[in-house]
Amino acid sequence: MDFDDAKERLITELRLEGIKDEKVLEAFSKIPRHLFVPEEMVNEAYLNIALPVGHGQTISQPYTIAVMLEALELKGEDKVLEVGTGSGYNAALISYLIGRKGKLFTTEIVPELAEQSRKKLAGLGLKNVKVVIADGSLGYAKERPYDAVIVTAACREVPPHLLKQLKSNGILVAPVGRLYEQEMLKIRKVKGKLDVKNLGFFVFVPLKGAFEPVT
Repeated sequence: MDFDDAKERLITELRLEGIKDEKVLEAFSKIPRHLFVPEEMVNEAYLNIALPVGHGQTISQPYTIAVMLEALELKGEDKVLEVGTGSGYNAALISYLIGRKGKLFTTEIVPELAEQSRKKLAGLGLKNVKVVIADGSLGYAKERPYDAVIVTAACREVPPHLLKQLKSNGILVAPVGRLYEQEMLKIRKVKGKLDVKNLGFFVFVPLKGAFEPVT
């Protein structure tokens, strides 16, 4: 399969669906999604769909990821916390966006997924990413505060630990709501207050841990 052609078709589709941030689109062109999906699904890697990666988890639909990354407004040198490493694909995209001087701490509660992702990210030579086995809904206080926080699974409410670990003027993006539908919230922390914007409705697998959604 010609992955380059498939990747370009995906990027064209993302543009048509409203993704405008050229740096985000560039990240999608640079990071090989086919390395993060199960071997039997590589021919579907650049379709604009979510795919299972085992342990009840998925690699999210590219459009959904793009919406979240665009909302984060990432810059070089940012320190980022990702809750839910999953396949590691989103972490690889963030790694590209924040550059060599940036730092990403990504938490995964399933040890097997954490180890798989750690190997894949290392295989791509991404040295600005650290995979941590933890309940990410409680944050990762050791490295706080963060310029940006992204939650890649559905939570019943925005975990307060994550807001506390977010810098002033930092941005948090998370799908929040019940089990079968969530609002994608973009929250900017401004002088101790929260500016909240709804980016639309999405469906994610549930966050495991203290803030798992209810039916």
